Amino acid sequence: MSSSYDYDLFVIGAGSGGVRAARLTAMGGKKVAVAEEYRVGGTCVIRGCVPKKFMVMASDITHQIEVAEGFGWTIENASFDWPKFRDTKENEIARLSGLYNANLSKAGVEVINGRAVLKDKHTIEIVGTGQTFTAEKILIAVGGRPYVPEFPGSDLVITSEEAFHLPELPKRIVVVGGGYIAVEFAGIFAGMGVETTLVYRGPGILRGFDDDVSSHLTREIERRGIKVMLSAEHTSIEKTETGLMNTLSNGIAFETDVVMFATGRVPYVKGLGLETAGVELNDKGAIKVDEYSKTTADNIWAVGDVTDRVNLTPVAIREAVAFHETVFKDNPQTVDHTNIATAVFSQPPVGTVGLTEAEARKACPGAVDIYTATFRPMKYAFYGAEHRMLMKLVVDATSQKVVGCHIVGDDAPEMIQLAGIAVKAGLTKQQWDETCAVHPTAAEELVLLKEKRVVERLP
Repeated sequence: MSSSYDYDLFVIGAGSGGVRAARLTAMGGKKVAVAEEYRVGGTCVIRGCVPKKFMVMASDITHQIEVAEGFGWTIENASFDWPKFRDTKENEIARLSGLYNANLSKAGVEVINGRAVLKDKHTIEIVGTGQTFTAEKILIAVGGRPYVPEFPGSDLVITSEEAFHLPELPKRIVVVGGGYIAVEFAGIFAGMGVETTLVYRGPGILRGFDDDVSSHLTREIERRGIKVMLSAEHTSIEKTETGLMNTLSNGIAFETDVVMFATGRVPYVKGLGLETAGVELNDKGAIKVDEYSKTTADNIWAVGDVTDRVNLTPVAIREAVAFHETVFKDNPQTVDHTNIATAVFSQPPVGTVGLTEAEARKACPGAVDIYTATFRPMKYAFYGAEHRMLMKLVVDATSQKVVGCHIVGDDAPEMIQLAGIAVKAGLTKQQWDETCAVHPTAAEELVLLKEKRVVERLP
């Protein structure tokens, strides 16, 4: 390390990406510090993927009780204790955060509690403490924060960050948004017995996903009791004696106890001092980086959601590893952001990888072959439930490569992890078909799809 700096690397933000980069660099013998203003673990561990998945698991018990009764079980007096669940969840999150802290310390990373801001390209100040540090290299990994549009009554809403800590479950809730977080929390609250309405301004939920996925999931969540209102948005929210009055752009007004907005997340760059360090933003308000995650300042890099590339925890971790290899091991690496498998933990869940049908019709050189199956899994057929599963393969008709795989139904996230390998490897439809089915499973449909429809390439 140059004697003129306090640290070889200073990381701002102790989420998944920042923690991985800090640990790897410190274990390589460099002097490293990481500053975190809230709790070590970041969005995923503290207020995102992990606590959300616990909530999905808890809320899905309602559905499992329905299935159990269909199979002949008698379940009486089932009830849900929200405070007990919430407190147990918080204890587990605290444990996980402690493990992240311990692993950083074992690696030799100094953890600084406080909000770090840039004073210049080599100097960091910890707000409110009077502390300043210098570093030869800086990594920004501060993630994103929920976005709520301004309108009359917008100060009365909560976001996903507050939803984890509600003092009690409401009887009625409206969840606003159509993306991952909105559909996941709509399923969570509905499963926990809350009267749930999902409001989205667009024509279909999960914008950017395959159209068949969107329409199929809409039908399925409605089967589970969620009221879906599309092409509508709030014009106002007013507090009443008995709750909150929601007035929508379609003229409908109704009362709920809680309004939760899940209308996207934005890079957490406000007040970070980027301009003083010569770090520029792109036209979306995210930190501008090159393929190696370097910013417009030659000694500052950024990874994860603050760069708004692919906002997923495993992607932030891979970007962090590539940063470490490039900057500290003289082994330049980039991250391939194509064909990344992802899951939506809605109820039922979604798994998807590769191109949608619409994307393939633009990207493929010729026609596109579409293979689709919609069916009742044997679990539901057994007792006459109408829950249905969707499986869809998108195939480049010219090369016969499977360029997209989309699943809606039980265990979709588990299936898509493995299907993602096949799509990433560029396997053909024939190679999928030559793979022997595992019977009886729902997943076997992926290698048994035969009926196709051909759609022409879009100009």
